[in-house]
Amino acid sequence: MAGTNLRIGQGYDVHRLVTGRKLILGGVPIPWESGLLGHSDADVLVHAIMDALLGAAGLGDIGKAFPDNDLTLKDISSLILLKRTLELLKNAGYQPVNVDATVVAQKPKLAQFIPEMRKRVSNCLALPVEQVNIKATTEETLGFTGSGAGMAAHAITLIEKVQ
Repeated sequence: MAGTNLRIGQGYDVHRLVTGRKLILGGVPIPWESGLLGHSDADVLVHAIMDALLGAAGLGDIGKAFPDNDLTLKDISSLILLKRTLELLKNAGYQPVNVDATVVAQKPKLAQFIPEMRKRVSNCLALPVEQVNIKATTEETLGFTGSGAGMAAHAITLIEKVQ
C-alpha cells in the first residue's frame, strides 16, 4: 500500500494553576483567580492542539518546535505559536482538516467562552469554525485537575497531504 494522504494526531498538555498569572484558554482571557504557569502564556488547550498537529505530520512535539529555553518565546501568545505550527505543517506539505479538543478543569465553568475559543483557533488554522470543536469537562473533583491544582487538555486532529 502506497499510503494515504490523511494523518491523525493526538495531543495532550498540562499546566499548574498559580496566582499572579492570567488564565488564557484557546486564546481567550478567562476571568479567574489564577492562571496557568508556563514559559509562554501556558494556554494548555492550544498547546494540546499544536502537539496533535505536529505529531500527525511527524514533526515531533511542541517542546522540539518551540523549546522553553528560547527566551524569544517567553510569555508569547500561544495563538502566535499555533500560526507558526501551521507554517511548519505547510512547509511539510500538510494542511489541517479538523480539530477536536477537550479542556479538563474543575473550575471555572468554560461553556460561555467556547464559541470565542473556536473562532480564534479556527482563524489561526485557516479553518471554518465548524471544523474546530472544543469541549470542557471536569474530573468530578478527582486528581490534580479536580482539586484545582492544574488544568489539562486533549486534542485530536486530522491533517491531509496537499497535492
